[in-house]
Amino acid sequence: MKDTNEVEREALWEAHNEEFRDPSEIVAYWQDASRIDRRLLECRVTGRWWQTLEESGITLLITREYEHLLLAMCVNEASQPSVSMMRMPHPSGLTVDRSRGIVHVAATRNPNQIFDLVPSQGFIQRLDVRGEPRPDSVLLPIRTRFLPGCLYLHELAMIGDELYANSVGQNAIVRLSPSGEHERVWWPKCIETDNGPVFGQNHLQLNSIAAGDTLEESFFSASTDEISHMRPGDPAFPVDRRGVIFSGMSREPVARGLTRPHSARQYARKIWVDNSGYGEVGYLDAGRFHPVTRLPGWTRGLCFFGQIMFVGTSRVLPRFSAYAPGLDGETAQCGIHAIDMMSGELLGSIVWPYGSQIFSVEWVPSTFSSGLPFSADPDVSGEAQTLLFYSFKVPDLQEY
Repeated sequence: MKDTNEVEREALWEAHNEEFRDPSEIVAYWQDASRIDRRLLECRVTGRWWQTLEESGITLLITREYEHLLLAMCVNEASQPSVSMMRMPHPSGLTVDRSRGIVHVAATRNPNQIFDLVPSQGFIQRLDVRGEPRPDSVLLPIRTRFLPGCLYLHELAMIGDELYANSVGQNAIVRLSPSGEHERVWWPKCIETDNGPVFGQNHLQLNSIAAGDTLEESFFSASTDEISHMRPGDPAFPVDRRGVIFSGMSREPVARGLTRPHSARQYARKIWVDNSGYGEVGYLDAGRFHPVTRLPGWTRGLCFFGQIMFVGTSRVLPRFSAYAPGLDGETAQCGIHAIDMMSGELLGSIVWPYGSQIFSVEWVPSTFSSGLPFSADPDVSGEAQTLLFYSFKVPDLQEY
């Protein structure tokens, strides 16, 4: 007869044997990744939201940082809405290397990570697998790089054929290599002192990249251009109309008067930006911000497809209510809105009542990818995902 210690040991070993069997836990390095509160995925759709995605032929990718969710949505070949997901720790910046076919996502917990995802393309032939595990073109993680948490990576952008990020913790832009190195390559003049540039802590909330063909042709948003004893992150930090857009060439502001600007973009020969603290999105003209529309939430996340812009809105975190002087925190919504960039007309929206924070929005053609490996539908069996990860293949990638 087994004694108590032996029984306890065997139970412990059996419990270890059962751990990390769910692919969602493996790809996220996170044992509880599969234990998601399904209320986070409940949504309300208004207007021509799904019709806009279907007519555009795109899959929309969204990072919801505080819920630790990367989402994908499209209209599938059966003309049905499709929502899929992958969990990762605090995802923020998101960009697509369109020439190489790689989606890069920044996860900004300590340590920071960069996830690289590519679409699946066929399956390894196996005697122990019958049929096709899942359709092709599901975005799968093929690698991740760990970086110091003090970089405090926010947005990612492709400039030329290289990957860059805002290192908010250093008031600088860094170039990221495939092997995990990071190099400071740009910073604004305002952090330069007699003792050299101030890289030691966040002073500006330098948080987005309007990517051009080169660093000099790019622009960068920040909450201020002044170093002071009070720093971003302090609820008392003054933000109203102190935000700026820096020129990559001059390293000086080319626009002022913004309030916690995010998601700067260059599109249609204009610089666009979310004026987050007032729930606005618009463009710069002669150094002045011109709002195109105002939305019910903290605007962050912006991408363009043709004449349509997709804009994210977030709730206002109570401890940072002073950062949103132009918003009613009680009515702010977590959602994505499709807007005609010329007229400001709202085409359609998707809103998550239990959602909190959107960071990035980007698109890929639905022919490139139909979404992510884990279904948002709780009735979908996990067996297909298990088989997908068991035998997936990915396309040959250009060297990166």
